[in-house]
Amino acid sequence: MSNFQFINPSHLSEEAKNLFSSDFNNAKPYKHLVIDHFLKEEIAQKIYDHFPEYEKFNKKYDGLNERKAEGSNFEDFDPMFTELKKEISSQEFCDWIAKVTGVEKSFVTDDAMGAGLHQGKNGSFLDIHIDYSMHHLQKVYRRLNLLIFFNPGWKDEWAGHTELWNEDMTVCEKKVRPDFNRCVIFETTGNSYHGYGKISPPEEITRKSFYTYFYTHENVNHKEGYHDTIFKPRPDDSTSKKLKTSVKETLKNFAKQQFVRFGIRF
Repeated sequence: MSNFQFINPSHLSEEAKNLFSSDFNNAKPYKHLVIDHFLKEEIAQKIYDHFPEYEKFNKKYDGLNERKAEGSNFEDFDPMFTELKKEISSQEFCDWIAKVTGVEKSFVTDDAMGAGLHQGKNGSFLDIHIDYSMHHLQKVYRRLNLLIFFNPGWKDEWAGHTELWNEDMTVCEKKVRPDFNRCVIFETTGNSYHGYGKISPPEEITRKSFYTYFYTHENVNHKEGYHDTIFKPRPDDSTSKKLKTSVKETLKNFAKQQFVRFGIRF
């Protein structure tokens, strides 16, 4: 008997988990899975109805490689967001994740590096990147990302599709539109390049999502040790942006690797 209050029960059967596992492990350009109607429909609608305003988010990014808001300040949001976080972080859900992805003994940290919300206004973007390899405070290793989107009626011409790129960053092999109640799960490795292009919805519409990151104590995908998020320019970016991105990312990662080496919090 499942204790899930939020997850669509049709995704919990052994048949569904076996199908998801096959899809995940055979996906290209790297292991990933797209699940529609992920939450119970009435729950997804309530989350959309109570999605916090952009101004309530505690982090705003507006730089060379990203423009978006991120919020892990759950105490400022409707209580149902905390309940969703608890369910996705539960041992029962981690068991479901293990069956679907093969990642055993995963867990979610109870901080901004574990779960939160993303939101982007017109003009928001997130350049192609790989994620940081390790929680630098808890010394555990990032293994999976889970995103749930809350964007009813999202149109292709607004862009903002999650892009999955090949290992050498020459081809975008898949685009996933951020549709309402759609979940995307993908592995985080040294070549799981992803991001989204600049969005252009009407001013009153934002790109909304819930994120969760799963960790393990075992280092499987990051033999090089710690690195921070690493942005990569697209093939059609200007020469200037390519150079600026390369310099910025090299300096940033070198500095943060030294912080980790000497135990400095950041």
